[in-house]
Order: sequence, then C-alpha cells, then structure tokens
Amino acid sequence: MEIYNSEDFDVKQKSDDSPVTAADEAADALISAGLRAAFPDMKLVTEEQADSHSIKGDTFLIVDPLDGTKEFIHRRGDFTVNIALVEKGVPTRGVVYAPAKERMFYTLADGTTVEEVGPFDASTPGEVNAIRVADSDNAALMVVASKSHRDQATDDYISKYNVKDSKSAGSSLKFCLVATGEADIYPRVGRTMEWDTAAGHAVLSGAGGKVVRFDDHSPLLYGKDDYANPFFIAYAPSVELKKA
Repeated sequence: MEIYNSEDFDVKQKSDDSPVTAADEAADALISAGLRAAFPDMKLVTEEQADSHSIKGDTFLIVDPLDGTKEFIHRRGDFTVNIALVEKGVPTRGVVYAPAKERMFYTLADGTTVEEVGPFDASTPGEVNAIRVADSDNAALMVVASKSHRDQATDDYISKYNVKDSKSAGSSLKFCLVATGEADIYPRVGRTMEWDTAAGHAVLSGAGGKVVRFDDHSPLLYGKDDYANPFFIAYAPSVELKKA
C-alpha cells in the first residue's frame, strides 16, 4: 500500500508481456519468507519466482502476491493478495485480501469461510462474519465478470442465462463476490494460472460454492504440469449451469 499510495512507481514487463511492479516483488518476498518460516517442509509455488514453477506435487502452498496488477497500476483498487493450500489437487484453505478495499476473506480450520470486517490490524484478527453463497433465482441472476479481460466469448456465454444484472470486478475478488452472495456466477473464458484462482476457489468452496471446468463441468483441479487453468465457471450450486 505504501507503493500504491506513492506518487509514482516503475512498471516492468515480464517475459509473457504481463506487467510487474515493485509491489509484486516486495509482497512476494515478505509472504514467501513468512510461509517458509511457518511451513518449512511444505512445497511453495509463487507467481513471481519462476524457479518454483517446476515444483511438482499434489500438496503445496501457492501464492499470487499481487493479483490484478493492471488494477493496481491504474489505482482502481481491485487487486488482491492470494495465498492457498492445495491438498491432493483441491484448494482446501485460502485467504484473499483486497487492501485498498479493506476486504479480507479466509477459510477456517473447519472448512467454512468468513469475511473479516475489521479493524485490519496486522497482529490481531478482527471481527469476522460467516459468509454463504446465494440461493440463486435462475430467472434473475447476478453475473460478475472480469474488468480487464471481458470479451465476446464471455458475453456469448452469459447470454445463455436470465440475467438481472452484471458487475465487473478485478482479480480474485470475483470468487469472493460469489462466496458472499453478491453474485451468482462468474464464468472465465480466458487464460488464468493456478496462483490466480486457488485462494479464491478455496474461499468460494468454504462458502458452499463450486468451481468447474467450462468444457465438461468437471471439478477444476490443481497441480497441473504448467500450473495453467482451462476455462472455468465459479458459481452458487443453485444456478442451473448451461453448456459451453
């Protein structure tokens, strides 16, 4: 947030032409050091450390220290910190924190998800509220879609549903909006990596939601060879899914 609130900061391009800032790198260093100290024997995969992308295993920690870098660069606020635990291909624990919006979501040891509502003190957990997906009305669905990556293919799929309204959000916040019942469905017809989605997936699962592959509606699994995701749909289970 110090970097976000500064007058100016440098933006570099990675090999895949995606942007990276000093905040991505500083957050990655802090989070990685903390996780390695707390869980020294656990495999750790993080977006900003390319050498970690060759790590293989079905149980690991996975981190995106700043998801929504474009939102960060344009100071739109929709960026998040994402940390997740994947066990046997399934994200079981996760935290999604949107510091500019002062929203934090995380899973508890019993598998349920809460939203911390403050105060946001780094040393003391604040008050939390349990969250749950909506009991969706298929005649009037609320859709959430990407702010930076919305395209015709996404709109074509959304048009299969009876939509009351749609909203745009950046980063993994879209999973969290489904988890709180603020949206019913989030279809993603575009490239994502496992570190983009694992924490939000865990948060949504703990609130009663589901994440499935776009093509055959089978569960979205983790620990894939290149950590790249297929297209997917995140939704409240009462939504009647349409075929791709």
